[in-house]
Amino acid sequence: PFAKGPAMPLTGPDVLLVDTPRPKVRRLTLNRPEKRNALFNELRARIFEELEAADLDPEVHVTVIRGAGPSFSAGYDLSADNAEGRPYHTARGGNDWARHVVEGWFRVWDLAKPVIAQVHGHCLAGGSELAAACDVVYVAQDAQIGYPPTRLMSPPDMQFHPWLHGMRRAMEMYLTGDSITGLEAVSDGYATRAFPLEQLEDATLAFAERVALVPPDVQQFNKRAVHRQMEAMGLRAGLRAGTEIQALAFTSESSRAYLSRFRRDGASVAGLVRERDKPFAPD
Repeated sequence: PFAKGPAMPLTGPDVLLVDTPRPKVRRLTLNRPEKRNALFNELRARIFEELEAADLDPEVHVTVIRGAGPSFSAGYDLSADNAEGRPYHTARGGNDWARHVVEGWFRVWDLAKPVIAQVHGHCLAGGSELAAACDVVYVAQDAQIGYPPTRLMSPPDMQFHPWLHGMRRAMEMYLTGDSITGLEAVSDGYATRAFPLEQLEDATLAFAERVALVPPDVQQFNKRAVHRQMEAMGLRAGLRAGTEIQALAFTSESSRAYLSRFRRDGASVAGLVRERDKPFAPD
């Protein structure tokens, strides 16, 4: 459940709920709690649709993204056929999924209006990419943020970790697939601030209200001023180059053997994930 109920009635398709909890603040709620808000193309399409609509709406100055239930998002839904129904075109060729999703996260990055991630519970794999694409990340202190697919599949689709966590922590996370807490994510630089879970929603909305005080025609330049500095250091080129390494990883013997066991059903995927993670569980 949410820390608090929404301030206004929710509307929209079930996989994504949309409301306006404070003046000029649009809020998107990933609504697949039974699957820990796993991302699939229908949900991804709705996220982009609503973010772009907010960017064009003069009544919206800032958008918040959060997750329903116990998690922000556990990553991409591996039981879905994500080759079908993609929300935008990406040039095909080889293993193009990583290039596709990184192009999507840059669509969030390039919006004129700020986007805030409100993260609690699990924020894994593709879920951590979604949060990384946002401008500000407020997290619960005990949130679990990580990229466990590095254990048997590949490095991340979106390799933000060296940029936001730093080289040493990125290496540690890639080599183990282990998660870090919200407090550690703030210390690294991935997240902006951490709060006790019961304070997270109020803190996020209070900050969103302050952001909304700045006119969007000014705010867009504030965003770009920060982003352009990161891009001047090579972030955009680095993330795009990382997609080629991720695609190459799928040709490794271990990755091909692991992926050959997947079936398009939740029980098979859940079992394989448990099998993958069991050796890494604390004693």
